[in-house]
Amino acid sequence: MPDNLTEDAEATGDTKAAEALGDTGAIGDTGGPRAAGHPHPGPGVPPPAGPAPWPAGYPEGYAVVDVETTGLGRDDRIVSAAVYRLDGRGEVQDHWYSPVNPQRDPGPVWIHGLTGAMLADAPLFADVAADLAERLAGRVLVAHNAVFDWSMLAREFARAGAAAPVEHRLCTIVLAKELRLPLANHKLETLAAHYGVVQRRAHHALDDARVLAETFRPSLHLAAAAGLPLPLHACRPLTEWSDRVPEPRYGRVYGSVPRSGWRPARRRPPCPYPNPGRLAPGGPLVQGMRVAFSGDTGVDRELLEDRATDAGLHVASSISRLTSLLVTNDPGSSTTKVVKARQFGTPVIDERRFTELLEAVVPAPGVHG
Repeated sequence: MPDNLTEDAEATGDTKAAEALGDTGAIGDTGGPRAAGHPHPGPGVPPPAGPAPWPAGYPEGYAVVDVETTGLGRDDRIVSAAVYRLDGRGEVQDHWYSPVNPQRDPGPVWIHGLTGAMLADAPLFADVAADLAERLAGRVLVAHNAVFDWSMLAREFARAGAAAPVEHRLCTIVLAKELRLPLANHKLETLAAHYGVVQRRAHHALDDARVLAETFRPSLHLAAAAGLPLPLHACRPLTEWSDRVPEPRYGRVYGSVPRSGWRPARRRPPCPYPNPGRLAPGGPLVQGMRVAFSGDTGVDRELLEDRATDAGLHVASSISRLTSLLVTNDPGSSTTKVVKARQFGTPVIDERRFTELLEAVVPAPGVHG
């Protein structure tokens, strides 16, 4: 058990003992339970400090989530999902798990262990969406690499004609970094080993969620003791997304043979226009401008990037002094791109404004028609 959990238990025990003594343990007493087990400090000596107060702004509940998927792309599907519900102090309240029929090749079976035959009679995501939504409602979604789990869930809920009732997410990788935990890397197995949590079935959604719940609680208490603001990020439901069905990537045996590089590569053609510089205040987009995206978007990020490319813009994966603009709905966040945009003075606009500007992109100099 982590040290901070032991200290909490001891503090609770001292409080109960003090309540039981009432007025019999006044200064100067020489007998009674307090004298035997917990001597009262002498005159002028302050009593030992109690546990730090719990931060008032911390969430009241968490949903620790893990999903296994057919792959890592935006057109991939969920094959299983698990949720551990925790209270505001990180105590487990209940858990839920379900396999999900992805209606396609299940992907890397050698990772998640779920074959097409095993998933044939599993419910569709739309069939479990209501149960899952009930477990997410009113809670902060917690996951290891939370942007991935949230993105997969957001797309699945959108396909089901619903929206995940999640306003904020917390990534345990980011939390571990902010706590400066002495980890060799930020894999879940490494975080589990740090806290002495035993993993029984890696890449099984239910066991991964259990391990994450057991490692999140001590991290949460460390953050609370230090008065550290939790790294919460806003979640935006998808309003438009891509839903193409790819050709099976693993043959007719549902991935029984492992392959390397199973995530399909997606390369964009190079932008044919020179960079005209930064977006001017109140000015238009001009072909050749370098645009970067950060954070959640209502329209699937890949669709926005496709539209930017089709309009003659250069989609950049990072921020540099040459970046013309950054598109983000959360300009106050601490993501790497937003921080660098502030440092470089890169213009920042939101998704709505970017979509408006996309309707009237100015041709590059010398380009007609």
